[in-house]
Amino acid sequence: MMNIKTEIQKGWLLLAVTAAFLLSGAPSARATIGVSGELKWLRIGSLQTYFSEQGAETECDGVSDVTIDFSWPADYGLIQYTTRANGWWIGCKDFYDTVTKETQAYKVVGIGPRHDDGQSKAVFSPPIAFKLVGRYDHPLVVVDNKLASVINTQYDMLDAVDENLPADRMFMVKNHTSLGVDVTKRVYAFGGTNHDNYFIYEFVLKNTGVVDDKGTTYEQTLKDFYFCLHHRWALSGESILAYAEGWGIWESCWGRNTINDVIGTNPAAPGFEFSACLGWYGPHSERSVPDDWGCPDERETGVLAAAKYIGAVALHADKSPQDKTNDSKQPSTTYYADSDHTTMYNYNQYDKVAMAQKYELMSKGHAAKTQAEEVGDTKADAWGPGIGGTQSEQGFGPYTLKPGDSVRIVIAQGVAGLSREKNREVGANWRNAWKGLASPVMVRPNGSTTTDFNLYKKEWVWTSKDSLMQTLRSAVSNFKSGYKAPQPPPPPAMFTVSSGGDRIALSWADNAMSWPKFNGYVIYRSEGNVMQPKTVYTKIFECGKADAVTSFDDVTAVRGFDYYYYIQSKDDGSANEVHPGAPLYSSKFMTVTNEKARLLRSAGTVLENVRVVPNPYDIRARSLQFGQYSQYDRIAFYGLPPKCKLRIYTESGALIWEKEHTNGAGDELWDSMTSSGQIIVSGVYMLYVEVTEDTPDTWANKDNAILYTRGETVIRKFVVIR
Repeated sequence: MMNIKTEIQKGWLLLAVTAAFLLSGAPSARATIGVSGELKWLRIGSLQTYFSEQGAETECDGVSDVTIDFSWPADYGLIQYTTRANGWWIGCKDFYDTVTKETQAYKVVGIGPRHDDGQSKAVFSPPIAFKLVGRYDHPLVVVDNKLASVINTQYDMLDAVDENLPADRMFMVKNHTSLGVDVTKRVYAFGGTNHDNYFIYEFVLKNTGVVDDKGTTYEQTLKDFYFCLHHRWALSGESILAYAEGWGIWESCWGRNTINDVIGTNPAAPGFEFSACLGWYGPHSERSVPDDWGCPDERETGVLAAAKYIGAVALHADKSPQDKTNDSKQPSTTYYADSDHTTMYNYNQYDKVAMAQKYELMSKGHAAKTQAEEVGDTKADAWGPGIGGTQSEQGFGPYTLKPGDSVRIVIAQGVAGLSREKNREVGANWRNAWKGLASPVMVRPNGSTTTDFNLYKKEWVWTSKDSLMQTLRSAVSNFKSGYKAPQPPPPPAMFTVSSGGDRIALSWADNAMSWPKFNGYVIYRSEGNVMQPKTVYTKIFECGKADAVTSFDDVTAVRGFDYYYYIQSKDDGSANEVHPGAPLYSSKFMTVTNEKARLLRSAGTVLENVRVVPNPYDIRARSLQFGQYSQYDRIAFYGLPPKCKLRIYTESGALIWEKEHTNGAGDELWDSMTSSGQIIVSGVYMLYVEVTEDTPDTWANKDNAILYTRGETVIRKFVVIR
C-alpha cells in the first residue's frame, strides 16, 4: 500500500504535469506511421521493435531507411537492429476464386517479406483489430515537472489494461485475406530478467470464407493448406547509421552477408530439443580488418556491432484443426531462400507461375544442407544468389481447413549475445592488440589466455550462440508453463527526478514493496545521453528489503553535466530459474528518463560576480570540461540573477543568441549555437546580462531591501577556440 508521503508527491506531480500534458496534446495510442499504415511498438525489454497494422513488418516499411527492426540491446539505441524484414504467406491447392470465377491450381497470399505498396489487395487493411494491451499501465515518470519517460511519450501507449494478461505487453492484429482465411497475430512481450529479449508469436488461422474487404463470404474447404514465415535477418546494427555513415558495409544492412542455419528437423533424432532457425553476421569480404567476426569498429573503440545471434523457435503447431496437440514434426519446411527472388515481391495473386513458385517454397521440406553448411569457410556475401542475400523460411502444413476450421501456430523470436560491457572490453582489447596500441591480457571464454587477437574476438562472438540457445530455452519453458515464468516485482508506479542546487533528488512509489519476494531497488545513471551507442550506465544506489526507501539524493552529480536515470525493483533471487540466487529485476525501460537533470546553482547576490566558464573555451579540451558525451560545445554562465535576459554578441556587435532566464537559478548553459542553429566560430564574444525584475534581498533583514534592480546590466567578454 502506498504511504502518505508518496500519495502527496503523486498528487502534486499529477497536478503539475496534467496541464502541460493537455496543452501539448496527449500522444495517440497509434503512435507512429509506416509506409503502409499505423505501427505499434513493443518497447518494454532489451529487445524492441514495431509491428504493422498490415500484419507483418516488410522491408523498409517502418520509420527508417536503414531499419529499426528487432533492436537488441535497445539500451544502446534502436540502431542495434537485427532484422531487415519479416513476412508470412498462406496458401493452398485447387482454390476457387470468386473474382476470376475459376479454380486456381495454387493460391498464395500474404504480407512481405518485400514491400508491395498494397498492390496485391490480398490482405485487407484497415485490420479487423489492431491494439496494444498491457498487464499494467506505464509508470508516471517526471523530471523537473515534465513528463520524461523515454518510451511512454511515443511508444508504450496502451489501448487497454488487462491485469490477467499472461505477459507484460501483448500486441494483436487481425486481418481478412482473399484466401478466405482470417489471420490473427498476437505477440507477447516480457520485461523481466531472462525473458526480455524474445517475443512469443501466436498465429490463429481460421477459414471464415470472407474473401474481400466488403465481407463477401464464399465457403470452401482449403486443401493442402500451408502457413509460411519469412525471416530476413541483418545484424550489422550500429555499424551502419545511413548510406556511407558508419564503419560497416552498406549491403550488410539488408543481410547480404547473413548466415542462416537450422537445427532440429527430425524429432526422432538423438538429442532433439526443438526446431529452430538461426542467423548471424558472417564476416564480409570487403571489410579491411584482419577478421570481421562481430563487425568491429576498427576506427575508434573496437566495439562489436554484431556480437549477437538471432533465432526463431517453433513452440507449437496443431496436428490438425480437430487435434490441438503439438505436432513435433512441424515446421515441415525449414529452408533458405534468395531474398531478391521474384517470389519475394511479386504479389500478383493471379500470376499462376508466381503462385506455383511461392507454394513450392513454402512446402519445400528441409534442405539437404543448410545455408551455413553450404557457405562453410567462405564469405557469405561472396556466396550464392543475388546481392540481397538469403533468408530463413519456416513452413507449417499441410492442413485441411473446412469452413470454420482453424489451426494455431506459435513461435518465439529472440536475440542474444555479449553484454555491452563484455562487448566493449573484447573489442577494445582486439583493436589495441591489432594496432599495437597496448598489450592487453586476452582471456578466452574457456579461461585460458592467448596472444591471437583474432581468435580471441572470434571465440567471444561465438559465445553469442550459446546465449541465444539459452534465450530460446527460456521461451520454450515459459510457453510450456502456460506463461508462468517467474516474474520480478513491478516497477515503481511513479518515478520523479528533481534538479537541485547541491543534489539531484529522486523519489518513487512503493507499490513494489507488497510483492512476496520483494528485496529492494537499484538505480542507474547515465551521463550526457541515454539509449545511445556510447551511453554508459553506472549503478549509483541499491537497497534491500530491510533498508528499503522511496527516495534518494544523488550528491555525486557534477555541476555542468546532464544526467538521466532509471530505477528497477528486484526480488530476493529465489525464483531465478536460469541463474539461481541472482535477483530478478523489473524492466528498466519502464522508468528510464529522457529529460536531463542537472545541478542548479543558487542565484548570485552580486551582479559583478557573473562569469563565463570555461574562459577561454577550447574545443580540444571538451571532454575535460562538461563531459565527453555532450553533443555540443557547452559553455556555462554562473552567478546570474534569478530573473534576467541573456544576450550574446560577436566582437563586432552582432546579436547571435538570447534567452530569458526565469528559473531562479544562478546558472545557465549554452551549447555554442546561434539562435538560428549555427555553430559559432573561433573568436571573441560578449555576454550581456540585464536584470528583468526587481529582486528583494531575502538575506538582509531590512524591509524593502532590493538585491537587484530592474535594468541593471553587466558585460563579460569570453574567447572561443575551435
